[in-house]
Amino acid sequence: MTAGSAVVSRDSAPAFGNLHVYRDEIVPLMKRLADECHEHGAAVMIQITHLGRRTNWNKSDWLPVLAPSPIREPAHRAFPKEMEDWDIARIVKDYAAAAERMKAAGLDGVEIECQGHLADGFWSPATNERGDEYGGDLTNRLRFIMQVLAAIREKVGPDFILGCRLTADEDWDKGLSREEGLGICQRLKNSGLIDYLNVLRGHIEHDAALVKVIPIMGMKSAPHLDFAGEVRAATKFPVFHAARINDVATARHAIAEGKLDMVGMTRAHIADPHIVKKIMEGREQDIRPCVGATYCLDRIYEGHEALCIHNPATSREATMPHVIAKASKAKHVVIAGGGPAGLEAARVAAERGHNVTLLEAANQLGGQIRLAIQVKRRAEMIGIVDWRVSQLEKLGAGIRFNTIADGETVLALEPDIVVAATGGLPANRAIDSGADLAVSAWDILSGDVKPAGEVLLFDDNGAHPGMAAAEFIAERGVPLEIVSPERFFAPDMGGLNLVPYMKIMTKRSVRITTMTRIRALERHGNRIKATLWSPYTQADCGERIADQVVVENGTLPLADLYFELKPYSKNLGEVDYGALIAGRPQELVRNPQGKFRLYRIGDAVASRNIHAAIYDGLRYAKDF
Repeated sequence: MTAGSAVVSRDSAPAFGNLHVYRDEIVPLMKRLADECHEHGAAVMIQITHLGRRTNWNKSDWLPVLAPSPIREPAHRAFPKEMEDWDIARIVKDYAAAAERMKAAGLDGVEIECQGHLADGFWSPATNERGDEYGGDLTNRLRFIMQVLAAIREKVGPDFILGCRLTADEDWDKGLSREEGLGICQRLKNSGLIDYLNVLRGHIEHDAALVKVIPIMGMKSAPHLDFAGEVRAATKFPVFHAARINDVATARHAIAEGKLDMVGMTRAHIADPHIVKKIMEGREQDIRPCVGATYCLDRIYEGHEALCIHNPATSREATMPHVIAKASKAKHVVIAGGGPAGLEAARVAAERGHNVTLLEAANQLGGQIRLAIQVKRRAEMIGIVDWRVSQLEKLGAGIRFNTIADGETVLALEPDIVVAATGGLPANRAIDSGADLAVSAWDILSGDVKPAGEVLLFDDNGAHPGMAAAEFIAERGVPLEIVSPERFFAPDMGGLNLVPYMKIMTKRSVRITTMTRIRALERHGNRIKATLWSPYTQADCGERIADQVVVENGTLPLADLYFELKPYSKNLGEVDYGALIAGRPQELVRNPQGKFRLYRIGDAVASRNIHAAIYDGLRYAKDF
């Protein structure tokens, strides 16, 4: 099943980077995809849709956003036009034409995405206030989808698979009840027009509702599986379901217990597209786990490509491998640092067949991930570390704990390649005066400093580290204010991941101040006075008195080892960025007398995130 989902009309602006199945040019491209998948024995379907109100007017062709009724969706904020009769007739034809194109491309079927999109907009009493034959009772509200399905069947015939992805209970006082949802499922089955139902529970009007439909880490696994099974039992019709079924054991249970006919594991396959192959080969222990970080969907919902937090090959298959090729000659690769960057470099180098020595200053691996998991609901992140450690053990890599990787230690190992993955240390360049009076987010998360009194947190990063520290503080009942210089809160935080943070912030009455900086800190008796400053007026704009000030300002590279070794290296630390971007080996030689190649990766270069660190590990080590 691909696309998730492709748009059938020009006035369904592609809010998520959607494919355009209203264009004839897509046919040969989809044919290539289908043909290549068919060679491996797989069937291929595509999810198609009209997004309805779930998009924006200021994208693509700048056409009005359409919906059954002019009710705004909070998530995308467009004020939709109420569909006229000619809109309905045109879009019914667009659906049929899109399905016909996909059949011409050799696909095996199409699935209509109904939930939260145009089709469901007609069904739900929360979004349909029409007084014509498309509003009112359930028969009228289903009229549009029945016309769409009939038009598609007429174009594609009886042997082309056709299904609907829909909610059978919106879990919403204004929306579809369970009884109505089951009634819709039964009517769709009885229509004889579709072959299966892809069942969901919940609604997606805003992020807080969406995260219940698509749960993230810290939330219940497979929360709607039993409900999907109840739909299957009630309708006695084939049922698909996907909602945080991220491990093989749960999928196996769903089929064995007769709850589902087909299990969807979207994020799990983004993390490891070889799940089925590894099951068939008896290598389930090698499956890279989905840790529920949902970096993938948060990026999609912001119009970016889908990237897995710890599989950087996904979406980069043209240049990055999922399966690591063996090197022609074994080398000795020494890696300093066992955080996410160093662990990935070590894993990939070991997969290449090299002799790997990993030096770690602490008594455990994981680096900053160990800080992240101090927020209890993010504990699944340790899967990023555990999977790599298990792979390194299987591959026979050498790991030395409690080892400070200085130049003398590394040179004594006579390496062919050295990777400085030494990470960084907390920075505080965000406050002009009195910065030494603040503690870092690291201090809080590590437990070195306990939250006390009234806390002021200055987040000059806008990503998980500051938010994690804020949650850690708020959960302990400590009064907290967050100050951010950004014009909107937590700008590097995707909507799905923001929800649990905001739930806790709201519950604990955390005060949030945006578009403001802290200029100075000074002692105020046994407390701390923070002077606030506005970048808009260029003047002080108030003060706060707190017992503790916490600053999150990213990290500065801990790169002493790199600079110590740089003069002894063949490449003098230089990177050929053209080769790096194209996925080609690094071949620069700047010092012919050098004994080894030297690279630094992850936060040892600059403060970034887990995905960037792991991507560095793969993109360099795949060519060692």
